[in-house]
Amino acid sequence: MSAIESPEPTAAELVRSVLAAARSLTLTTEAHRVELVGLHSLEAPGRLLLNVPSETHLSSEVAASPYGDVTATIEFTDVAPVAVPDRIRARVVLGGWIALADGGPATQPDLTPLSFEAATVELEHGGQWVDVDPDEFAVAEPDPLAETEAEILTHLAGAHSDAIELLAQLVDARLLNGVTRVDPLRLDRYGVVLRLQRAGGTHDVRLAFPSPLRNPAHGVVELRTLLARARACPRRRTRM
Repeated sequence: MSAIESPEPTAAELVRSVLAAARSLTLTTEAHRVELVGLHSLEAPGRLLLNVPSETHLSSEVAASPYGDVTATIEFTDVAPVAVPDRIRARVVLGGWIALADGGPATQPDLTPLSFEAATVELEHGGQWVDVDPDEFAVAEPDPLAETEAEILTHLAGAHSDAIELLAQLVDARLLNGVTRVDPLRLDRYGVVLRLQRAGGTHDVRLAFPSPLRNPAHGVVELRTLLARARACPRRRTRM
């Protein structure tokens, strides 16, 4: 299967993967906008538990609402773990309501537990915004590599630059004209995405795995399979 025809995560899968890997988010209501780092957890596909610093007064805003909840949006930004041009890979915006969490203890005394219920899901990927069906989002599974992808890619780029150049030999030769640098951009159950850099811009190419990954260990095996294919490739290009 060629790189262009390679399967990719669905929009719902990509959203679930972004949420699974995210360490930070931006929460916005009519009265507040706060950045939360390491203070959220995904309880269900459309429900998040947020431990919000009490000094933000979000709990007071919620408590003052006659309906017991407040309309809010939550934004996630998916940033490539490897330093590349145009490093933001995707954005996710959830629209819904926040309310005081029922019986959800705060992780610290100065934190207030809030529950967020998502009603709408939007994804920006590849320069386009799409609406994600809530039902598809609810049944989608995060990628098995979502939480380990950053570690694998930074190790690959930092300690195995020769492997990246070797993988580039599997890319259609026509796409390599004028390329000055190749970096790993994404790793998921379906394959590895390389970002090709030229003086005039960038181009992303996906190299598919023979079969979707089951777990991170399977990812190491399939990466080695791609490298073996590259070593056996009769074409050899000049070093960049």
